[in-house]
Formats: sequence, C-alpha cells, structure tokens
Amino acid sequence: MKNIAPDIFRQRLIIEGFYTIEVTKNVIKKYLTEIAKTLNLRTYGEPIIFSPASGMGKDENSGFDAFIPLIDSGISLYIWSKVKFFSIVLYTCKGFDEQKAIDFTRNYFAVIDEIVSASF
Repeated sequence: MKNIAPDIFRQRLIIEGFYTIEVTKNVIKKYLTEIAKTLNLRTYGEPIIFSPASGMGKDENSGFDAFIPLIDSGISLYIWSKVKFFSIVLYTCKGFDEQKAIDFTRNYFAVIDEIVSASF
C-alpha cells in the first residue's frame, strides 16, 4: 500500500486464527484490556462489545464485534462463534512489538493451529 502520509506514524497489524477457549463478553473485555497493557498502549475508555441479536445477520457470522479506544488509536476484535474464528486489528500511532501481540493472542485464545498476521 502506498504511504500517502509519510509524516504520520501508523502501525497496523491484523491477526487471525481459530480459538479453542469459550469466548464470552468478559473474555473479550479482558483480552482487549490485557493486550493494551502488554503492548504498553494507553486506553481512555472501556471496551465496547456488541453481539447482534439472532436474526439480524447471517447465522454463520454470529458472534461478537468489539473495540477498545487507545490514546494512540484503537484495537478491534471480531469473533465468529460457530466456527471459533477471530480477526483482530491493532491500529496505533505509537509503535508496538508485533511478535509480542501475536504471542499474547495465541496464548490467550489457546490457538493450537496456525495463526496468521499481516502488517500494513
């Protein structure tokens, strides 16, 4: 992707995988809070977690959408409950250790298969 704003620092990382734990709103809240702490990113609000009511979308896409605001941008998390899949986007204006984010996520969600990531 062409960097059209080279004077603005941005670090973006997407992490995806299949989890093996039970995911609830409390599990999501703890993940978002703990990954921010682990990466030394400062939050300014509590995690916001949505779980659309049954029938609002495709059944196979049911799960959670969540976000935690950071002073230096935000972290979004998406959960597909039926297939136990997650997709996480870390977007910051402050640098962080990408491998630490991947390792923390792998351990937190007890990923036993492949986990994939991409920086952009």
